[in-house]
Amino acid sequence: MSAKAVTIGIDIGTTAVKAVAADEDGQVAARTRIPHRVRVPAADRLEHDADEAWRRGPSEALKALGELGGDGAAAVTVTAMVPSLTAVDEQGRPQTPGLLYGDGRGRSTTGPAASFLSGEAVEFLRWTVGEAPGAHGYWPATAVANYALAGEPMIDNSTASTAYPLFDGTGWSASVCAECGTSPDTMPRVETTGTAAGQVRDADAVLGAGAVDAVCEQLVAGADEDGDVLVMCGTTLIVWVTIGELREVPGLWTLPHPRPGKFQIGGPSNAGGLFLGWVDRLVADDGEADPGRVPVWSPYLRGERVPLHDPDRRSVLDGLNLTHDGASVRRAAFEASGFVVRQLIEMSGARASRIIASGGGTRVAPWMRAIADATGLPVSVSGVAEGAALGAAFLGRMAVGLESSVTDAARWASVQRVVEPDPLWRAAVDDRYGRFCELAKR
Repeated sequence: MSAKAVTIGIDIGTTAVKAVAADEDGQVAARTRIPHRVRVPAADRLEHDADEAWRRGPSEALKALGELGGDGAAAVTVTAMVPSLTAVDEQGRPQTPGLLYGDGRGRSTTGPAASFLSGEAVEFLRWTVGEAPGAHGYWPATAVANYALAGEPMIDNSTASTAYPLFDGTGWSASVCAECGTSPDTMPRVETTGTAAGQVRDADAVLGAGAVDAVCEQLVAGADEDGDVLVMCGTTLIVWVTIGELREVPGLWTLPHPRPGKFQIGGPSNAGGLFLGWVDRLVADDGEADPGRVPVWSPYLRGERVPLHDPDRRSVLDGLNLTHDGASVRRAAFEASGFVVRQLIEMSGARASRIIASGGGTRVAPWMRAIADATGLPVSVSGVAEGAALGAAFLGRMAVGLESSVTDAARWASVQRVVEPDPLWRAAVDDRYGRFCELAKR
């Protein structure tokens, strides 16, 4: 097989399926985006039409890439947000809503109250079994897509590991499944990230086992040196500070970095695209804001994940007055996202040197400027906005033997532009950050 072989990565995101076909150097030969609906039937609920977003969307994306010149791919690999779950019939067709991370149905209703980050997969399974007892299977988004593409109800071990204690590291827990009213044979099979897991239907392409979307995005971001801060600007805002030693900080997550001997500290926040998109629909875009005339927004419309771990936290727009206009309020929203980035960096205790921004939100220039101004750090904007899909494409190369190590994905990192902080905003932004921290303590 030629080293020039193109591989395809498909990313099932919160608002769209993104897919890219990339060559051995990470150059994108074709890309597509298939939008889907995000349903919010109640304030604490977040779901997909799983048939639309998880089954049909990836198939449409693969077809579109073929028409754009991405045909003849050596491998196709799927990544997705976590956790997620739906019940499926024998044809792999979803029968219940596709539950998404942070949905209230993932909160424990038995025993001690738990944060909505603890045991979500278990509670998703409990609720879904209750809605569709006796279903053929209970599958996350990745398994639904892989079955649609290749007849394989498979997820990777990276995705499975986020379902602990439902997945215990070696397999699906029979006792936890039984507690939820089902058995392990209704769960998808688990394969190792970067391995071959099947054959794509009607194509001479291997189905590769992917990884969690954030992991795929990190592989190709290039945030590998101590002090690098990876900011994933998607529907969820995810911040990872690269450090050279294991360090644990209350409220933050610490995980191994893909590069051996390094770690990452930070985590996901709800101050991302879901919040900013809501503001965009609510507030008119009427020009540039004055640095001294911006209110302070506590951005937690759906509670907060890291660092507050409070699903009941709600948003506050503080200090609003008659001098503020739409531009002021919009800038406040972008600053709030930047303030979360700054807060997580400061809590990490690391000496940050630069920010690497990835994800679809990098196309939103005011967001990038606000992150730079809020943190006082230069923001290197990734050259490929579809970072998770690009990382999945690299794992496809591993699945067909064209790569041997995930650390080699760093050569695919690229920078489109660098956004420097504006010194004219610094003093006013620092004052507002102080107020932001006060609001967070309430």
